[in-house]
Amino acid sequence: MAAEVVVRDPLAEPSDLIRSVSRALRVLESVGHAPKGLTVKQIARRCELTVATTYHLVRTLAYEGYVIRREDGTYVVGLEIADRFRELVVAFRGPSAIAETLHRAAVDTGYSHYLARFVGGRVAITAAAEGPRTPHLEELIPGFDEGAHATALGKALLATLNPDQRFRYLKEWGMRAFTSATLTTPDAFEADVCAGERRGMQMEIGQFRPGAASAAVLVTADRDMERRLALGCALPAAELMTSARVVRARLMNTARSLAEVLAGDGAG
Repeated sequence: MAAEVVVRDPLAEPSDLIRSVSRALRVLESVGHAPKGLTVKQIARRCELTVATTYHLVRTLAYEGYVIRREDGTYVVGLEIADRFRELVVAFRGPSAIAETLHRAAVDTGYSHYLARFVGGRVAITAAAEGPRTPHLEELIPGFDEGAHATALGKALLATLNPDQRFRYLKEWGMRAFTSATLTTPDAFEADVCAGERRGMQMEIGQFRPGAASAAVLVTADRDMERRLALGCALPAAELMTSARVVRARLMNTARSLAEVLAGDGAG
């Protein structure tokens, strides 16, 4: 999958922005998008910085462990990134009972299960438990925040918005065609979400990945959109087409268990 290009709104730039920190993060993003590594000159060109400035930023990031210099002079991401990712997973997942409930659902059904919520106004996966019967979907890990229009999880959360809010979301984040079956117009998406509401479960078949499908239900609804939580599972497309009612019943049971865990923990 191609790396996502982050476009920042210059009008939203804070007045107290620390330029050196912003530049260092751009350098880190550039290195992260190049698994084969980049030289300082290549990083400078991609980030539109001088070579001297880039050299100082890279040296600092290497000292802190966020990038590593290889023998050929190129830089790749360092192990500190992995540490931050593990911390992100723990923070997103919440109580340990959440992970246990997801794992139990994955074992019982054989399907990978996921939780998602709005993070910074964007749909993001916050927890995952892999199941052996689900096709490998390497992108669907905690932190994944693309393709809400092509996943059942995204549809379940976007269904909690009103039509105007959904339209603005789709306009802002786009409707990339992951497959030939992906819905790429707001009107088609709106009709699909409404069908999911009537069905009592959002779903997609082959819209995110050929041969795979996903289904999702809402776990918690809250006036605060960032406290809304959706549960979904991924499975072979053929199995969802023949077992949608069974999948819905299992998801609803797991969603109730998760809601009880969250209520007991005081989360929402």
